[in-house]
Amino acid sequence: MIEPKNILIVRTDRIGDVVLSLPLAGIIKKHYPAVKITFLTKEYTKDLVSGHKFIDNSIQLYEVHNKTQLWKNAKEIKKYKFDSCIVVYPTFKIALLIFLAGIKNRIGTGFRWYSFLFNHKFYEHRKFAKYHELEYNVHLLKLFGIEEHPIKANIKFDLPVDKNHVQKVEKVLNGFLFDKNLPTIIFHPGSGGSASDLPVVKMKELVDLTCKNIQVNIFITGTKSEKKICEEISGNNKVINLAGQFNLGELIALINKAGLLISNSTGPIHIAAALGKYVIGFYPKIKVCSPERWGPYSEKNFIFQPEIDCNNCTREQCKRLNCMNSIDILKVSEKIKSVLNII
Repeated sequence: MIEPKNILIVRTDRIGDVVLSLPLAGIIKKHYPAVKITFLTKEYTKDLVSGHKFIDNSIQLYEVHNKTQLWKNAKEIKKYKFDSCIVVYPTFKIALLIFLAGIKNRIGTGFRWYSFLFNHKFYEHRKFAKYHELEYNVHLLKLFGIEEHPIKANIKFDLPVDKNHVQKVEKVLNGFLFDKNLPTIIFHPGSGGSASDLPVVKMKELVDLTCKNIQVNIFITGTKSEKKICEEISGNNKVINLAGQFNLGELIALINKAGLLISNSTGPIHIAAALGKYVIGFYPKIKVCSPERWGPYSEKNFIFQPEIDCNNCTREQCKRLNCMNSIDILKVSEKIKSVLNII
């Protein structure tokens, strides 16, 4: 069994992936209170770990034109004298730079061709979606003698909300007319291609129904590259389109002001769940994209999937059959009403 004193947790992929790795910090500190924990992330996800009460430090992966600079990263990591490292998201370059950094205990999957670079291997296939991604992450801690069995009712993300980001969000919102006494819903229509999405026309239909039937503030969020999609669904003058307005830290602060977030399977749905917000998500029946593996890890979530019979679904089949278009928007609208009654 490894007894860590200075741990590096590596999660260099996307927003939702990092969010679902955050509970590792609190769980490790529970068993090893004196341990120092550092996260290695991409530059654009650093706001998810900066200021986290159980994360002592963070390092951002150095990249040039989206290419990992192997020796520069290895040299930087070596400075911290980590005794242990958990590679939650494995790639060959990440495994190699951790090896070159000379970390004594290197924990990672045993199923990749480059797994020889890890000297403590964990044998659990994630592609079968037997467990949720967060649960798979927690299982890696068994090599530290940590046996935890997370459930949605008791998991803690401790996602930080920065005061400066709150101030920026409030400053931007003050430029719009809306009723601060009404509840707020955020629609996030994009997904960055991580899963099959609800068609834009269906999302627009849902936004229009919500405007027509419910007294509520509606914000649309998205990246700069998603502005066109956001404009398509925000035609109603009651809707405030905030696409491209905020960086990640500010988006966290905005979501924290809402009561409900409605989204495809993408990072913001995990941010909202981590902040204890109600979420409505649209997920395909593709096994590797399923809510069982990638759904919001919260008891306050409501998932809608295709209503057509498309068992053993693949991305190609989902696209060919236009599965996501079979989701009944009237049912989603009724669920929005019921959630707002709870709020």
